[in-house]
Amino acid sequence: MRLVFAGTPAPAVPSLRALLDSPRHDVVAVVTRPDAPAGRGRRLVRSPVGALADEHGIEVLTPERPGDEDFLARLGEFAPDACPVVAYGALLPERTLVVPKHGWINLHFSLLPAWRGAAPVQAAVRAGDEITGATTFRIVRELDAGPVFGTVTEEIRPTDTAGELLDRLAVSGADLLVSTLDGIEDGEVQAVPQPADGVTYAPKVTVEDARITVTHPAVAIDRHIRSVTPEPGAWAEFRGQRLKLGPVGIADDRTDLAPGELSVERRRVLVGTATSALVLGEVQAQGKKRMAATDWARGSRIEQGERLT
Repeated sequence: MRLVFAGTPAPAVPSLRALLDSPRHDVVAVVTRPDAPAGRGRRLVRSPVGALADEHGIEVLTPERPGDEDFLARLGEFAPDACPVVAYGALLPERTLVVPKHGWINLHFSLLPAWRGAAPVQAAVRAGDEITGATTFRIVRELDAGPVFGTVTEEIRPTDTAGELLDRLAVSGADLLVSTLDGIEDGEVQAVPQPADGVTYAPKVTVEDARITVTHPAVAIDRHIRSVTPEPGAWAEFRGQRLKLGPVGIADDRTDLAPGELSVERRRVLVGTATSALVLGEVQAQGKKRMAATDWARGSRIEQGERLT
């Protein structure tokens, strides 16, 4: 099939690569978000998907809005049979949906109808789900509500961060996307409507959403931290400044600390919660590099009774 692939960040790269390697499909163009400023110099940088397309000499379309007339005209000229989508990052207006013969086929990193929205992997980790997965479906006007072609499941490990889980789903999801498009071409795959029950939503996670609440139980804080690792990164305040927190452990032997209270031992740094204390892993003070919590505590000379807030 003739394909126009839409995607932007690194988790979409395995899918584009798998389609480029497929002998059955021809990726004739790629749609991605416009180049964005990055780094200290704030120079414009191509998206990971756009960069891969450049390497293969494929035309890259970067519309400010996918409803722009120029973009629609160029898309129509490509006459795609289908438009696979992985984390493109913009809503598609209805008039774009009718261009490809088989529609826009989205790879979404959850088992729909659970966790519709921008941050399904983060939501699954934070909620303590034991199983998640990826789903291919046809895009319709309603958010992530289209009929489903196929799914693949993935266990959420007890120490998984959102980044680690997403890396695995990006690979297994790429295989699912290719097999879905194969099945559509062969006429062997039919989209099935999503059930009305079990719908949950996963909106985009902001920096403020990543702030931990020390009065919550240790298990909930652990999940929260892992769900926003690596981006946007969990944090709390210490001495009025932001302190970024990496994944933590749970110290079941210490339940005597008040929420947020810090305790520095020889080989670990503890912080109190509503239940057991947490063992801090790596931390990053404002304006500093990431370091082991024990090194940070030693340099900060933490006094008895000081807290994270």
